[in-house]
Amino acid sequence: MAPPTAAAGATASATTTASTTTATTSRRRLLTGAAVTAAATSLGLAGSAGRAWASRTSGASAGHRRPPRLPDGLFSLGVASGDPDDHSVVLWTRLAPDPLNGGGMPPGDVTVQWEVADDARFRRIVKKGRATARAQWAHSVHVTVEGLKAGRWYHYRFVCDDQVSPVGRTRTAPRRNATEDLRFLFASCQNWQGGFYTAWAHAPAEEPDLVVHLGDYIYEGGISGSAPRQHNSSEVVSLTDYRNRYALYKSDPNLQAAHLVAPWAVTWDDHEVENNYTDLLPQDPAEAPAFPARRAAAYQAWWEHQPVRLRPPTSERLPIYRALDWGRLARFHVLDTRQYRSDQACGEGLGFSCDDRLDPSRTMLGAEQERWVARSLRRSKATWDVLANQCVMTSMPLGGALYNPDQWDGYAAARTRLFDSIRAADVDNAVVITGDIHASGVGGLVDEGPDQAPIGTELVGTSISSNFDPALVDAAEQLIGDLPHVEWVNARQRGYVACDVSATELVARYRLVDTVAQPTSPIGTATSWRIEAGRIGVDPA
Repeated sequence: MAPPTAAAGATASATTTASTTTATTSRRRLLTGAAVTAAATSLGLAGSAGRAWASRTSGASAGHRRPPRLPDGLFSLGVASGDPDDHSVVLWTRLAPDPLNGGGMPPGDVTVQWEVADDARFRRIVKKGRATARAQWAHSVHVTVEGLKAGRWYHYRFVCDDQVSPVGRTRTAPRRNATEDLRFLFASCQNWQGGFYTAWAHAPAEEPDLVVHLGDYIYEGGISGSAPRQHNSSEVVSLTDYRNRYALYKSDPNLQAAHLVAPWAVTWDDHEVENNYTDLLPQDPAEAPAFPARRAAAYQAWWEHQPVRLRPPTSERLPIYRALDWGRLARFHVLDTRQYRSDQACGEGLGFSCDDRLDPSRTMLGAEQERWVARSLRRSKATWDVLANQCVMTSMPLGGALYNPDQWDGYAAARTRLFDSIRAADVDNAVVITGDIHASGVGGLVDEGPDQAPIGTELVGTSISSNFDPALVDAAEQLIGDLPHVEWVNARQRGYVACDVSATELVARYRLVDTVAQPTSPIGTATSWRIEAGRIGVDPA
């Protein structure tokens, strides 16, 4: 499998690609490491065993003055991994002993040790090294671990001072020509104030190979008095604000647990910056002069808190679209539908069509990304081409006349160009996975106009916790369900979608919880749908 492909600047290694060595350790060291790992897994940091471990590995001894101890709780935000290919994966953490107040780290950069092992007790360490947690990047760490075996599970951890992180589990993608089965989850829209992350509590039991997050990882808004739980500040606008907001979200134990079990592929939508922004245009035109600085701060904080194989941002621009291959079984074309898009047409909110909606000069992806996705589709050798996308792509003229201008319906000519690229690449199995709308849906992927034949399938996932307006649920389900290419819709429940993929079929299970108003809730499969390889259409499974 080729390394992920992306726009210029988006394929380089993360900030630190640390040197690695094959580990050879004594039995005594192995036993000590296992004890530290057990403590770190249950507590998130190490006690006296961890201090002894760190002392030995750092070379400290009598007669050598060690630097002052860092505050406790360095790994309060957990660990994560992401963007795997067939020989490497990105590991992430951030040192934040006081996460909701700027992080709580002393000034200056800090050296962090990392290890990758074949086993959870770290008896068989295969790679290790050092990385720098830079103050410039909120003491976040991005390590691209190279030289791993294809299609293998690994365990990893970080050590800093006398503290050991939780142990994460990750894996590499299969070798380039492999077609081994894949289970991936996709999810989006986890508004802290919308409810608890009850769905994420069930994700580890799914045993996914990959988790795809389609955006709205955080929400930027201020405190809502009626929410099940509260944001930690007024609306976020500065770099410090966004860092503290990410820290709040990443403090959730269910979200941390979901990051621990598998690598993630992450993109963004609007709430990582501001609701319904487009390119450098804020929702409120009066805020336009300050918006580039706000977006730059938001993009930097996103990069600092995600396990992505991307260079750090240097301006308000950050190219994030890229492709991830899972052998020859699947290629994930990870899209960015916010950073480059034209302003919404026809006014704000659901409404009637207008000339701007059909204007061919308008774009959802930007010209460069349009060219990139066309190349990525042409070059794909995968059975399944999965477009990881934010907003509903298929045509949805509700009641035959009403359009949501924030969806691809507001960019009809851009959608036609994308569909033309899918056809030109002779893609047999196009599957679009979508978030944003806080509702679940299954249907054919159709373009503007009457009697359009579908070119693939769109699977729309509901939110993790963000609400669909209860007053509109009945009408929305009725209007969406009346569309001839829509097979199923549910705007009432929260959750994620689990997809089992083989060379012959893709089966999507909609895993929904009963409530997010409480910290815990049962989960069930509301419905399952099967897409047969080589045949356009979707059937109940």
